[in-house]
Amino acid sequence: MRYYIADLHFYHNAMNTKMDRRGFSSAEEMNEHIITRWNEKVRRGDDIIILGDLSWGDLTVTEELLKRLKGNLYLISGNHDKALKKKERFISYFKWIKPYEEISDNQRKVVLCHYPIICYNGQYRRDANGNPKTYMLYGHVHDTHDQRLVEQFQEITRQTTVINAEGEQQPIPCNMINCFCGYSDYTPLSLDEWIACEAIRTGQGKD
Repeated sequence: MRYYIADLHFYHNAMNTKMDRRGFSSAEEMNEHIITRWNEKVRRGDDIIILGDLSWGDLTVTEELLKRLKGNLYLISGNHDKALKKKERFISYFKWIKPYEEISDNQRKVVLCHYPIICYNGQYRRDANGNPKTYMLYGHVHDTHDQRLVEQFQEITRQTTVINAEGEQQPIPCNMINCFCGYSDYTPLSLDEWIACEAIRTGQGKD
């Protein structure tokens, strides 16, 4: 299986007192909860793509943490990964570390970046049944006013129509998903699970 998750911020106690207000009594308690949730879901052969901002800790403590996480790790680097990603010992725990990538997941294109890309590559692609063929997965904005702005942009985009190749009016697809760990109770999710999570969170899954 392949899973995705963003903005774990291990060892970043300010996530409990500011911004996210995660509610843990300490960074250590937060770390242990995330590790438990991760290892309950992930198996040794699974692939997990972390969409940036993995750890606030130094190399030594982060290395000990990485040893405890199951699965094959991939990192889309975020703004808080700059120092660690220069360390060879840190790099060795990942299959790759990149600022941006495009992959295939069950015949769908997935655009990966720590930062939300509002006009992403392949945005207009649909399959023969009209289902989206491309998703843009991101992090960085957590559950903040910036995420609300991204949601407003998506709503405006989906309400905008263009003329397709057949000369028909068609709404513009916009399939951007914030893989913020707080939205999944700190559990890595598959693409389909994130699609379902997003639908429930935003009310799109309601009749």
